[in-house]
Amino acid sequence: MSAPTWREVGDGPLSRAAAAVYTVLVVGFLLVLTTLPGLVPVLLLGRDASNLPLVALCLVPVGPAVSAALYALHHQRPDLTDLRPAARFRQGYRANLAQVLRIWVPLLLWLTVIAVNLAHLSVAGVPTGWAVPLLAIGVAVTLAGGNALVIASLFTFRTRDVLRLALYFLVRTPTVTVGTALLLAAAGALTVLVSEALPVLLAGPFVLAYLRVATPMTDLVRKDFTR
Repeated sequence: MSAPTWREVGDGPLSRAAAAVYTVLVVGFLLVLTTLPGLVPVLLLGRDASNLPLVALCLVPVGPAVSAALYALHHQRPDLTDLRPAARFRQGYRANLAQVLRIWVPLLLWLTVIAVNLAHLSVAGVPTGWAVPLLAIGVAVTLAGGNALVIASLFTFRTRDVLRLALYFLVRTPTVTVGTALLLAAAGALTVLVSEALPVLLAGPFVLAYLRVATPMTDLVRKDFTR
């Protein structure tokens, strides 16, 4: 009988868990690294409405970085001997950069306009009741933008088709919509109650959770809108 062949890397639950943790840590580190030039000024800025346009400008690098992280986590192969999260992050960043910026920059502009208006309702003499529809529009824009970011990161569609699908799946997959809203609420709560730095430090796990929440949507996109 021939001697058993021992694999250099195991394939048991412990090895798979270690590989998953390693991938999330590397992707999270790269996400923070690529957004650091914009995040540092945001962390140093005071919480004043006059800083909102500057905050939006500083957040421009976040969209492409999150897209690259989604791409890397989604395309990580189960083969434990082929762990290359950094290479896949770079590949996703290059492949998705132009498409994501066409979605992310208008999203930031919309949210900035809404936030500035909410912050200056009394100054403009606008009834406070207008805050409710403005908030509703802001939430809808944010959730649709989240769908669009996932779709643009994992599939190749024209920008206008990405936006149509993002709006369509707000209703088609309510579990994704609610899950994304809960993740955003959790990130916002950590920012307000603890520190702006904490969601940044947890960027890898947050993006992984974001990807898992969006799975029903991405499965339907793959089934119904790709060949």
